[in-house]
Amino acid sequence: MELPKLNFAETFDFKLKKDKDKFFIYDLVRKSWLLLTPEEWVRQHWIHYFLNVKSYSTSALITEKKVELNGLTKRIDLLITEKTLPKILLECKAPSVKLTEKTFEQTARYNSVIGAKEIILSNGLQHIFASFSEGNYTFEPLNF
Repeated sequence: MELPKLNFAETFDFKLKKDKDKFFIYDLVRKSWLLLTPEEWVRQHWIHYFLNVKSYSTSALITEKKVELNGLTKRIDLLITEKTLPKILLECKAPSVKLTEKTFEQTARYNSVIGAKEIILSNGLQHIFASFSEGNYTFEPLNF
């Protein structure tokens, strides 16, 4: 399987395996093997980034959390917490998905339920960072 090189300064040591014709990646947070999809490839980079570069503990990272939005159940990709409070909401897209205002609005809608102070929208190649304060998002450069 040809995996795209993503826009991260660091390289991470991923555990990968192949079973029949499918590839899997080991998730350090869920402690299980997951089907390696393009979106999962991006999420795993962020998980390794927060664990290895930012030194968060696995207990501070929440993946696939269910949220109720307008009567529908949705799942967020990754939530970084600090002292159990939501800090950073991450929405991961496949590298082939273009990040647009519409994809940012999806993340902002999820955050209306979560209440994180920061959000990151990423397709692994492009990263959009915004902080939330007084009802508004401020876009800022993401400093790795």
